[in-house]
Amino acid sequence: MNDAGATALLLTHGDVPPVHEYNADGDSPFLFTSDHYGRIIPHALGDLGVPSSELERHIAWDIGIAGVAERLSDHLGVHLIAQRYSRLVIDCNRPPGAASSIPVISEATAVPGNEGLSDESKEIRRREIFDPYHRRIDEVIEARLHRGQPTVLLSLHSFTPVYAGVERPWHIAALYQRDRTLPPLLLQQLRAEGDLVVGDNEPYAVDDATDYTIPVHAEMRSLINTGIEIRQDLIDDQSGQQQWADRLARILKQVEETLRMEAVI
Repeated sequence: MNDAGATALLLTHGDVPPVHEYNADGDSPFLFTSDHYGRIIPHALGDLGVPSSELERHIAWDIGIAGVAERLSDHLGVHLIAQRYSRLVIDCNRPPGAASSIPVISEATAVPGNEGLSDESKEIRRREIFDPYHRRIDEVIEARLHRGQPTVLLSLHSFTPVYAGVERPWHIAALYQRDRTLPPLLLQQLRAEGDLVVGDNEPYAVDDATDYTIPVHAEMRSLINTGIEIRQDLIDDQSGQQQWADRLARILKQVEETLRMEAVI
């Protein structure tokens, strides 16, 4: 049985903290989260038995979203809370205990380092990576609410242009479940661009069984929210990241103006 990481500590002095914050003093009503910002693997887990070429693919992280998120944060003065470790170690947008939380196979790639894990090993990954990230999101939201600062949660992601051999036509998408305020407004603004194929809950939809950040942090507090997914081939270099940050900054400024005009925030 492979039970890598069954130690009292997973992260040691040689590992970076799981939580990355950017523009923490930002006073925008928007709050950005990025569950799959990074692709680091703790030293104690080696490479999880996965070839290095696979660790550069979408199965390990959301390609390009880090650059978009930070540039967009700069444009709008938004506090960004991101998670540095690979989704193959533990997926910070999956309910703990779900099969996809610590996957033994991702798309068609086996993850040997995740096979046969004890409950203790799974709990250590949750305690040292998942929990600090979500605890920090909780702390920030509660502090904002306490001081009366409007909070609109945007969960930033990217998606692969081809999954399991099927091409995906969308350039960008809004993902949501219960919120009926922000998603229609964002979709309207994206479609008005005229040159985008816009996904409405495509290629994914937010769901309590498969998602964590939006249901737990936004919906349980009745915060206005949406997920934003950008196709990875559009943001896999700095030029694309800058172009999309510029475009989304303009769109989100319009969205914010509308929300204020309607006295929603």
